[in-house]
Amino acid sequence: MEMEKYINSIKGVIISEDEIREKTKEAGKYIDSLYDGKPILLVSILNGGFVFAADLARSISVPCEIAFMAAKSYEGKESTGNVNIILDIEKDLSQYNVIIAEDIIDTGRTLKKITEILKSRNPHTFRVVTLLDKPERRVVDFKADYVLFTIPDKFVIGYGLDCDGYYRNLPYVGEMG
Repeated sequence: MEMEKYINSIKGVIISEDEIREKTKEAGKYIDSLYDGKPILLVSILNGGFVFAADLARSISVPCEIAFMAAKSYEGKESTGNVNIILDIEKDLSQYNVIIAEDIIDTGRTLKKITEILKSRNPHTFRVVTLLDKPERRVVDFKADYVLFTIPDKFVIGYGLDCDGYYRNLPYVGEMG
């Protein structure tokens, strides 16, 4: 049965739903303190970042627009080393304070490329907030402005993170078996 395979693939919970909720609220307060009522454009990197971006947006009280960008750099559990932008933002970013809401920084390639593209469009301010950071896997020089959780080099799923499109709907971050 497919559901048994699904459940048996999860080794365990690394970060609980409650831990994510609390840290996301803290991140929202941090963003509010930076912008003090000034509007922002929250950019969700699809597909993985949509769950975190939605919860983060609800934790922010400053005026907030949301935009989406998509890049592909993984096949299954492996990074291909190439970053392809498959959905771009069409807004004039020079009118915005831009915050990327990312699910995970692993090798750093994808986010470094996206950051270069978005910064070249001259936003008022630019920051990166990530749910998860895996510094052991970094192959490029990249650091987020705000990290909710630093994790070891394990393949994680849930809360937007996937393996071949599955597991995004889990309310926690788990380790894939």
